[in-house]
Formats: sequence, C-alpha cells, structure tokens
Amino acid sequence: MNALSYNTERPQMHIPEYGRNVQNMIDYAKKIESREERNRAARAIIDVMGQLNPHLRDVEDYTHKLWTHLFIMSDFEIDVDSPYPIPEPEKLRERPEDMSYPKNSAKYGHFGYYTEEMIRTASQVKDEEEKTYLTETLANLLKKNYLTFHTENVENGAIIQHLKELSKGELRLQHPEKLKSTKQILKQYGITTPAPKKKRKGKKRRK
Repeated sequence: MNALSYNTERPQMHIPEYGRNVQNMIDYAKKIESREERNRAARAIIDVMGQLNPHLRDVEDYTHKLWTHLFIMSDFEIDVDSPYPIPEPEKLRERPEDMSYPKNSAKYGHFGYYTEEMIRTASQVKDEEEKTYLTETLANLLKKNYLTFHTENVENGAIIQHLKELSKGELRLQHPEKLKSTKQILKQYGITTPAPKKKRKGKKRRK
C-alpha cells in the first residue's frame, strides 16, 4: 500500500496557479529522450495550461506568456523548440526599478491637483465662448469636489472666489445661477448626506 504524499513534502512549485498535475507533466517531459516527442509533449502541456487559465487570453500575446511559464516551471531545464526566444533566468529575476511617487500638491486638497491644473490650463484659453463654457464647467466641478469631502451646503460665492483665485483672476463666473444646486450635485454623484438628528422631546412635567 502506497503511503500518502502531502503537498508540504513535495518540491515547491514555481507557479502554483497551474497546479501539481501540470508541474508533474513538465517534470516528466524534461526526461523524454526523443526531442520530437519532447516537443510534442511541450505543445500539449501548453494547450492544457491555456485551458486551465482562460483569463490569460485577455493578455497581449498570451501564448508567449504560457511558453515563458513553461520554462520557469521547468527551472529552465526543458530542452524544446520554443516559437519564442527562450527567456533568460537572470532577466526574469531582476528587480524592477522603483517608481517615483508623484510629488504634486494642490493648494486646496478637497479640489484636487488635477482640477487645479485644468483651471490653470483653461486660464490660457483665448476664445471667449470656449472660456465661458470652461468657467461654468470648472466652477461646477469645484463645487462637486468640495461636496465630496464636505457633504454639506457651500456658498456659491465661495466657489466663485476660489475659481477666481486659482485662475489668478482669469476665470470669473458672471452668472452664479449657472452653478448646480447642492441637492442636484449630491444626487447626481450618489453622495449621501447624513440624516439630521431628531430632537428628543422632553417629557412635560405635570404641575
């Protein structure tokens, strides 16, 4: 009677997502002496790997990715004719360079850096009709961004003043009624406001 074998006692798999059976198939294919048979086995394994991970088909050049995984799982010891350049282990083990974190900052955090950047760009527009349209659009965007962080009413005059300040006087909203109401903005963006607390009525004392 064969003793039970536990996964913890077996060699570690390089890519566990494919499962132990695929790993065993690759280990077996490495030992096939005939190159023709070994190539045939490798192609069959690639087909199985693709069926087990259909989501990889959404990845660009997914077949190339499957062959790369085959070599990784074989510890780069399988000698087969790949339709793609065989990856170099050293290249795959290289640590990617650290990405620099953007250090952009907004004058008013609740408006956001990119909103303020759009205001600076709109300030340079020369066409008056286009500039008027951008002024109204950006004013409503400022109000929406403000209400996202502060789910309470905000004076239109404050929004107009912020827009004027951030654009260095270039964007001036002449008609405050062009701003959407607070209720309309909150409803449009699915922002919920906390329900007002009900005042507890005290019991009247009997005289």
